[in-house]
Amino acid sequence: MTNYLDFEKPLAEIEGKAEELRALARTNEEMDVADEAAALDRKAADLLDELYKDLTPWRKCQVARHPERPHTRDYVKALFTEFTPLAGDRNFADDLAVTGGLARFNDQPVMVIGHEKGHDTKSRIAHNFGMARPEGYRKAVRLLDMADRFNLPVISLVDTTGAYPGKGAEERGQSEAIARSTEACLNIGVPLVSVIIGEGGSGGAVAFATANRVAMLEHSVYSVISPEGCASILWKDAEKMREAAEALRLTAQDLKKLGVADRIIEEPKGGAHRDAEAAIDSVKAAITAMLKELSKKDRKQLIADRRKKFLDVGKKGLAA
Repeated sequence: MTNYLDFEKPLAEIEGKAEELRALARTNEEMDVADEAAALDRKAADLLDELYKDLTPWRKCQVARHPERPHTRDYVKALFTEFTPLAGDRNFADDLAVTGGLARFNDQPVMVIGHEKGHDTKSRIAHNFGMARPEGYRKAVRLLDMADRFNLPVISLVDTTGAYPGKGAEERGQSEAIARSTEACLNIGVPLVSVIIGEGGSGGAVAFATANRVAMLEHSVYSVISPEGCASILWKDAEKMREAAEALRLTAQDLKKLGVADRIIEEPKGGAHRDAEAAIDSVKAAITAMLKELSKKDRKQLIADRRKKFLDVGKKGLAA
């Protein structure tokens, strides 16, 4: 059953009517509803095109957060073979909000790291809704160091509202752990490519996405703060999130112009959640292209390339 977003309610009504007709036909073989159902399907397809033709930043946030959107484990299962998960930070605990390990991508040995949100209530609680704690970032540092030692390209998949803001996380050095992960990304001498597959929230995302190449799915978002958080601070009213989303320039399209994102990955019509297989195939093509682009660079060139990319962020401006 499809979960519809608020702005998709008219679409839900049309698709619901089409399904009702087909359900009636299944219970009564004498009913002929094929033409009427097909007409509703065409109407729904046209409306879907119209709704997604020019999404506002706030609506993109809603799509990026869609519960049925493919998550890191879906990508790992579909794109990687011989995946061997590695657990724990060898200091405190294993953080299930961060998944990572050794794998093969196009038969090439790699290290893959990503945030995992979970799909249902039980798994979302287990994965802390993709909000990593300090031990998650320290696990990432361990995996980044291992990749550097064994000359393995790193692929990171970003999908988090941000690092976990709880008291325990602060007591265990949340900001220091994020900084160490960001530092590790900057210093490794192997190709590092990152894909924002849903939400890229604040330092919790930067800690994995300080990469040579950053790609964003068409309807993903990447920002220093959520629209709700920004609205609460600036306007003292979380309901101003639409205005905040506009001001934050958090869409893939704006961030490509600013030089934060290097490429935009096209999503299936209606978002990645409507055709996960097609979205995952598009991500595979983008990762393959980015790794190929970096394959001829040596250690020093990769580190210099990464450093230059982040020193240049924002220089172009939206008018460029």
